[in-house]
Amino acid sequence: MNRQPLLGIDWSIIIPVFLLVLISLVNLFSLNVIFFKSQLVFLVISLFAFIFFSQTNYKVIKFYKTPIYVASLFAFVFLFFLGVESRGAARWIDILGFRLQFSEIFKPFLAIAFASYITEIRSFSFKSLANIFILLAPIVLLIFLQPDLGTALIYAGVVFITVIYIGYPFRYFLISLLPVLFSFPIVWRFLHDYQRQRILTFIEPTKDPLGVSYNVIQSVIAVGSGMIMGKGLGQGTQSGLRFLPERHTDFIFASISEQLGFIGSLIIIICFGFLLFKIYTIFLNSNDKFVKNFSAIVFFSFLIQIFTNIGMNMGIVPVVGVPLPFVSYGGSSLLSSFIFLGFLSSINKESKDTQVLEIR
Repeated sequence: MNRQPLLGIDWSIIIPVFLLVLISLVNLFSLNVIFFKSQLVFLVISLFAFIFFSQTNYKVIKFYKTPIYVASLFAFVFLFFLGVESRGAARWIDILGFRLQFSEIFKPFLAIAFASYITEIRSFSFKSLANIFILLAPIVLLIFLQPDLGTALIYAGVVFITVIYIGYPFRYFLISLLPVLFSFPIVWRFLHDYQRQRILTFIEPTKDPLGVSYNVIQSVIAVGSGMIMGKGLGQGTQSGLRFLPERHTDFIFASISEQLGFIGSLIIIICFGFLLFKIYTIFLNSNDKFVKNFSAIVFFSFLIQIFTNIGMNMGIVPVVGVPLPFVSYGGSSLLSSFIFLGFLSSINKESKDTQVLEIR
């Protein structure tokens, strides 16, 4: 007799996540106990969110794609009037003492809406592709204007790669790229000065070592100085003495690399690899078009964030302020990532149940 897993959840997908969160908490504790306590609270909330959404019926939720899309637009516009401003950006809202970032919280729900929308597409025409980009444009624009270039690029990148995956002819993208290339000088003018400097720093990393290049240089030093075994928890000079900026958020991978060395970094990469493999397995094992589309969106969303964050910590990607899922300090990112897994677990469970019924 086969025993059903607790709550019908495939807990194997959570094992690498728990290890990532554990490494994150240990590192945050070594940096500042306040970071540790705050992240621990959000971890508890995120776990409850994961269990809740893992028990939802995705077949019902996917029919609410239009309300989800409209609600996200209203939420992003709302931030311009009542959002909490920090460091020149209005990305957050305070709710019951918790500061939430709407662009992160809405990410899994918009993924559901996007998966539902592309599942209903009957022909891969240029018109249907244009409709996708028309729907994407206001979302990306509103996030960009907060300003949050990193998250805006994540949204655009996930949609771009997904529509390639589902089978749109590549020549459509060549045509679509033309207006993007021609509009680049205009977009460049609308970028904030620090955003332009980050791009220029990527092209010439040593241009201004005490100014715009400082973050990247300190991050690369932190990663390299950890060597094989690391300096030990609380012993990092770059992170401990705060030479490394944003050591608990954008550059937490560099902080962990310095303290736990190549071994710690390798464990993180292996955990992410296993998580992505589990998501890919769900994609392969399902015959449901919506499940395949949503699994692909989750896969690309995590992959792009992981590559971008680790890449900018190592100086091979421009610094755009993208958190490392399950590792970077920040309640909104953590909550969003666990909601993603909750939906994925629900979809995987329902898909398996459907396959069993079909066999009978």
